[in-house]
Amino acid sequence: MQEMNPTVAAVTERIAARSARSRGAYLERIRTAVMQGPARGDLGCANFAHGFAACAPEEKALLRATPRANVAIVSSYNDMLSAHQPYVTYPQTLKRAVMTAGGVAQFAGGVPAMCDGITQGRAGMELSLFSRDVIAMSTAVALAHDMFDGALLLGICDKIVPGLLIGALSFGHLPALLVPAGPMPSGLPNREKSRIRQQHAQGLLSREDLLDAEASAYHAPGTCTFFGTANSNQLVVEAMGLQLPGSAFVNPGTPLRRALTEAAGRRVAAITALGDDYTPIGEIVDERAIVNGVVALLATGGSTNHTLHLVAIAAAAGIRLEWSDFDELSRAVPLLARIYPNGSADVNHFHAAGGTSYLISELLAHGLMHEDVKTVAGRGLRRYAEQPVLEDGQLSWAPVAREVVDASVLRSPAEPFSPDGGLRLLGGSLGSAVVKISAVAPEHRVVRAPARVFDDQAHLLAAFDAGELDGDLVAVVRFQGPRANGMPELHKLTPPLGILQDRGHAVALVTDGRMSGASGRIPAAIHCTPEARDGGPLARLRDGDLIELDCEAGTLDVIGVDLAAREPLDNAAPAGAWAGTGRDLFDRFRDLVGRADEGASVIGGAPAPAPAVSPFPPIGAHA
Repeated sequence: MQEMNPTVAAVTERIAARSARSRGAYLERIRTAVMQGPARGDLGCANFAHGFAACAPEEKALLRATPRANVAIVSSYNDMLSAHQPYVTYPQTLKRAVMTAGGVAQFAGGVPAMCDGITQGRAGMELSLFSRDVIAMSTAVALAHDMFDGALLLGICDKIVPGLLIGALSFGHLPALLVPAGPMPSGLPNREKSRIRQQHAQGLLSREDLLDAEASAYHAPGTCTFFGTANSNQLVVEAMGLQLPGSAFVNPGTPLRRALTEAAGRRVAAITALGDDYTPIGEIVDERAIVNGVVALLATGGSTNHTLHLVAIAAAAGIRLEWSDFDELSRAVPLLARIYPNGSADVNHFHAAGGTSYLISELLAHGLMHEDVKTVAGRGLRRYAEQPVLEDGQLSWAPVAREVVDASVLRSPAEPFSPDGGLRLLGGSLGSAVVKISAVAPEHRVVRAPARVFDDQAHLLAAFDAGELDGDLVAVVRFQGPRANGMPELHKLTPPLGILQDRGHAVALVTDGRMSGASGRIPAAIHCTPEARDGGPLARLRDGDLIELDCEAGTLDVIGVDLAAREPLDNAAPAGAWAGTGRDLFDRFRDLVGRADEGASVIGGAPAPAPAVSPFPPIGAHA
């Protein structure tokens, strides 16, 4: 067996050590729940009758007789979002599959599913991150009826998969298996879409031209084909062993997709406590699985949103994952994939080049992932170096070819695109932040320029439209953190900032908000912590302050300014501005949400009062 990479081994050991107490308490709790047996065995007759009243006669007979696995289906189905529309037929398919395995499946509940692509730049985007915790709570409500021995989780996009996992981990004694639906077929190439967006931002193309391009890119059921958070979700959970091997990027509506869905139903029945291979989700998601997920994310240049989501998922399993772990792993894990925005290929091209099976095979072969883990497919991650094959209607798995199929898309660690994963933790007088540089050209990775400070993205866009942004600049967009307005995506800023960079200016973005996993060429220091609403450094910046962002050195500083001598500005938004579009219903979330580097979660979160003293180091050497 290949010896583990020393950095991967050391980071895993450090996570385990810092998590020993919380992880131990979590495991004790879920193991106690297991010893109590199927919870429905303690239900009163009236309770139990309510639980199966709507079941078919044969299902009632199974549930009333000798114990059979009863599986909860929790779905994010809606027919507005392309990624979730295929789920309309899944419940019946899964029910039949579970029945063939001798069990019963019930549709236990639905969870909300927002699309950041629709809400970009809109008020609804300010609910997006908070929806993750609502989904987690909704999942817990669905599983709270004490009727179930396992769960099938139907979700793909941005906050949905993390929310489903967090909710399922609160029932960590139950097996839970994620069931993907796959990406839409390739449409308009992503680079062409990006070019047309920039031309429209310059006034060179009409709105109708832009809409034609967007409709050609997003054109069918399935996930969007760029490597944003949705497709990063699929790759990460597969690397963590939480869905069937090779199932992430099989297109909807294909025979193989249907076969994998049916196999998921059969498999979940087998891994319940009433089956032959009991594998609770709380045992799967351990320190090694979390590190495997981070490694897969880094090796493919995946979404920076997972510096929030993986921290929150880990916490739900009693594991303390920190941004420093991402940073250290990124310096040891090579970049093996070029998927837009880190390249021209989309996820369909990635899948055709070998996909997750080839990626995991190579990472294992070079000691960059833990093989000795539990998965929903059985013991050992080696199973995930196999790809699904459908022959004469029979599903099986075969080892993936070790030869490189398309070196422009996917490579071995022996010949990577880059020796590191391109994610950096930044620190300095402006606090802590993360930056993804795998899509940023080396010549743009160090920016030293005056600040233009905005309190929301609309003001930046208006300044660009008015021709006020010219020359080198660091665009600072503050009061975008979780406690200010829910930490919206700021992806709409990519086209105008890209135009300024194309004009030859040195350009960077610094924000306490988020940037999509689909964002690319501009160095963006995101998730700045402490955030401006808590009196963090960004609240003390002024137009013209000289900022240096050095992606290679991992520093983020204001030069020649004593920030501690300035009073932080309050968000200038008038009273009641965070209302409408449902935002007023989430007002308490802003008070309760934790810091970005702690997962930006309201689950277990606590108010973070403004610091009485400066939360950032003195400038000193940078003055």
